[in-house]
Amino acid sequence: MIPVILSGGSGTRLWPLSRGQHPKQFLPLVSNKSMLQETVLRLQGLKNLQPPIGVCNESHRFMMAEQLREVETPPSAIILEPVGRNTAPAVAMAALAAESADEILLILPADHVISDVTSFQLAVGKAESLAEEGHLVTFGIVPTEPETGYGYIKGGEKKGEYAFEVASFVEKPDLATAKKYLESGEYFWNSGMFVFKAGCYLEELEKFNPEMYAVCKQAYKAAEVDSDFIRLDKAIFSKCPADSIDFAIMEKTSKAVVVPLDAQWNDVGSWSALWDVIDKDDEGNAISGDVVTVDTNNCFLHSSTRLLTTVGVDGLVVIETSDAVMVVSKDNVQDVKAIVDKLKNQKRVESEMHRKVYRPWGYYDLIDEGERHKTKRIVVNPGAKLSVQKHHHRAEHWIVVKGTALVTSGGKECLLTENESTYIPLGIVHCLENPGVIPLEMIEVQSGSYLGEDDIIRFDDKYGRI
Repeated sequence: MIPVILSGGSGTRLWPLSRGQHPKQFLPLVSNKSMLQETVLRLQGLKNLQPPIGVCNESHRFMMAEQLREVETPPSAIILEPVGRNTAPAVAMAALAAESADEILLILPADHVISDVTSFQLAVGKAESLAEEGHLVTFGIVPTEPETGYGYIKGGEKKGEYAFEVASFVEKPDLATAKKYLESGEYFWNSGMFVFKAGCYLEELEKFNPEMYAVCKQAYKAAEVDSDFIRLDKAIFSKCPADSIDFAIMEKTSKAVVVPLDAQWNDVGSWSALWDVIDKDDEGNAISGDVVTVDTNNCFLHSSTRLLTTVGVDGLVVIETSDAVMVVSKDNVQDVKAIVDKLKNQKRVESEMHRKVYRPWGYYDLIDEGERHKTKRIVVNPGAKLSVQKHHHRAEHWIVVKGTALVTSGGKECLLTENESTYIPLGIVHCLENPGVIPLEMIEVQSGSYLGEDDIIRFDDKYGRI
């Protein structure tokens, strides 16, 4: 069985922690591991498991590769989507990447919380047996409350010992309808997780959505392979219809079955959902970071960089990061996306990027900026190298704080150690790399008439960036 890790979401309702360039699946929200890593780790112990296939946005490729490396789970491939087209095309690409049509795929979104791993693995085993028989299997979460934020699956006739035929898929209901679903015992929350043979999925996709199937097949055939990355052709893939697995196939096929899953599942789609799964103090507060409270109850309080204090409040979500603070009532957390949309309309970078920006070589943290200056703290991983580049509008001063820097400037190399510095004039071709075994930490001071990140001409890059 091949796990397929879907990592294309943006997680806008968990802003300001989750952002377009660093969404929730790459964040350690419920443990010291990211949600992507937790998704992979809960598979340990399953038999005959093959290396996973990852599917992610092209801009997230190095984060996915690095996080899988950190948990010692090298992928068989990471498929890069140049544009998002929902889950049906993403899974089609994974099915096309499988070596055989008989390979069984375990489709897992990278941003779910599942506390009862044993029950989850037992359900996967049941689903695998059904998939071997040619069924398209989905997991139906046994509901614990009349939830209005999830879609539902209605179970039909019993299918073997463990499953039910899928009678219908139902969109998110209102509260009264959700209560009826819960009382009937016939409905499950729609988990968005699946098990099926690669060939079976592609056959049903060709049958019910031939246009999507044709574009996916064409895009995969034209894809470029770069190390572990499969780069889909943007011009072709952009023509693909966007649709979920549910709409494209599961609602139409006669092969759909649902396996009940009772494993303390949560898709962590909002701050209140995250509050549900995090340990709380005696006053019902979920607290992370440097937080001091007085007369505070039932709140979600997160501080990333500084002291956060509250007095006399109830039912609030307060999230502090290095460049943003958000305060919202727990009753209104589903509307956080409206803030992100407003920031995008105002062309605010905070909608997409953190102050700390990750790159394949490490990261930089924007410390200060003004009209003609910008200061960054740069960390370069051991053995990593920035691209060979030049700038038209800025010069740079580099000061090594920790580690060793190999600097190439104007065709000349020099080795800098702690407390040493160098100057890169405007227009000079230059490069920075870390030849050591510990992270290189340095301060970069930029000065010039234009300091945007797009003022960069790359001549060579080991990570394949344009």
